[in-house]
Amino acid sequence: MSDISTIKESVATGTVEGHCHARFDEVRQEFVRNFQERDEVGGSVSIILNGETAVDLWGGSADPTHGQPWTRDTLCLIWSSTKGATSLCAHLLIDRGQLDINAPVARYWPEFAQEGKEAITVKMVLSHQSGVAAISEPLPQGAFFDWDLMIHTLERQKPFWQPGTRHGYHALTYGWLVGELVRRVSGKSLGTFFRTEVAEPLGLDFWIGFPDEHKARLAPIIPAPPVEQIDPTSPAAKLMTDPNSLLRALLFNIGGYMSPDTAGVMGYNQPAALAAEIPAANGIANARALAGMYAPLANDGSINGVRLVGPDTLARMGSVIAASEMDASLFAPLRFSAGFFKSLDNRHIPRRAQDNSVLLSEEAFGFPGAGGSIGFADPGARMSFGYTMNRMGAGIGLNARGQSLVDAAYRALGYTSNASGCWIKA
Repeated sequence: MSDISTIKESVATGTVEGHCHARFDEVRQEFVRNFQERDEVGGSVSIILNGETAVDLWGGSADPTHGQPWTRDTLCLIWSSTKGATSLCAHLLIDRGQLDINAPVARYWPEFAQEGKEAITVKMVLSHQSGVAAISEPLPQGAFFDWDLMIHTLERQKPFWQPGTRHGYHALTYGWLVGELVRRVSGKSLGTFFRTEVAEPLGLDFWIGFPDEHKARLAPIIPAPPVEQIDPTSPAAKLMTDPNSLLRALLFNIGGYMSPDTAGVMGYNQPAALAAEIPAANGIANARALAGMYAPLANDGSINGVRLVGPDTLARMGSVIAASEMDASLFAPLRFSAGFFKSLDNRHIPRRAQDNSVLLSEEAFGFPGAGGSIGFADPGARMSFGYTMNRMGAGIGLNARGQSLVDAAYRALGYTSNASGCWIKA
C-alpha cells in the first residue's frame, strides 16, 4: 500500500512507533491521545484494508514497574477477544461439513447429554443460549488449568434456564463448551487446532496456551480501577448474595482465576494460567495478530492464498441470531451472531454507558475483551481491526480508548454514525 508513513513520537509513557497510511492519520492521532488524555499505559492497534496493512502502531510501556517499553512484538492477554478465535475454529469445522451447527452437542459429545442438556444444539452454544453459562458445583483452586476436570464438571451441570429460550453471556464456560466440540470432532485440543489451522497458515503471533519461551515478550495485565459501589438494593446486589444465582456463580465460582496468590500474583497472570488452554479468556496476542486473524473474514473468507471459510459460513458468522433487552448473565442488552458480538449501542444505560457499548457497522462482527481490547472483521468495508492494551478499563464493551480508534477508522473510510451509534456508508 502506497503512502505509508513511518511513525515515531514520544508520548506520556514512552514512544509510539510503527507505520500508518495517510488515510488513517486520525487513527494515529487518537492512539497518541489515548496516552496523553485517556491514561493508556501500553498498547497496539492494527488495521488491514483490502488485504493490505494500513495501520500497525504500538507504544507506551509494557511493564511500568520494570521500565519495559512496549515493542513491535509485545504480547498481552486479550481476555474475551479470545472467543473470536475459538468461534472461528468451530466455523472452520462447520464449513468443512464436519460439524453441524443445528445438531445436538451430544451427537459429538455424548456425555454432555445429562441434566436436561440432551437437546442443546451447537448453535445454542455458539449464540450463548444453551443455559450452561456458569458452574454451580464448587470449583477447587486452579480448576481452570485442568481441562478434563472442567469438561466433566460441565457434563454434570444443569442449565440455568431452558435451553434456547433466552441468551446469557457464557463468560468462561463458552471456551470449554466450544473447545470440547472442536476436540471431539478434530482430535486436536482447541489451542492446537487454532495454531495449526489458523495462526500458522496466517503467520499470526497468537496463542491459546502460551509457550514459556515467549514470556519475556508478555506485558502483564494492569487491573481496572475499582468500580463504583453497587446499590445494595439493586437486583444485581441481591443476586450476588443468593448462593444459587447465575451471577454469583459467574463472579465467584471461578477457581481463584481472578484472585491473587500468596505472592500477590493474580490468577490470570500465573504461569499455569498462561500455559493452560482457557479458550474463552486467555488468548495471548497483539493488535497485528487480531487484525490478521479477521483479515480473511473481511475479504470473502480468504487472503494471500489461505482460505478459511466459504460465503455461506461467512454470512452466518455475521448474522444476528440472539438479541434481547436483558442478557441473563450481564443484565444489559447484547447481540450475538453464531459465535461473535455484533454492534451494540448501550449508551442509554445511565451508569458507565460508554463502557457497555461496541459501536461498529451492522456488517461487522468480532469480539471485545474485558478491559477494552477488540478484534473484528467488516466484510462491507473489507477491513479488519485489532486493538490490545495492558491497562484494563471497566465495562463489558469498549471504553473511550478503543472506541476512539474504531470511530477514527470508520471516518477514514467515509462512514457516518447513525442515531443508534451504528456506522453506515455515507
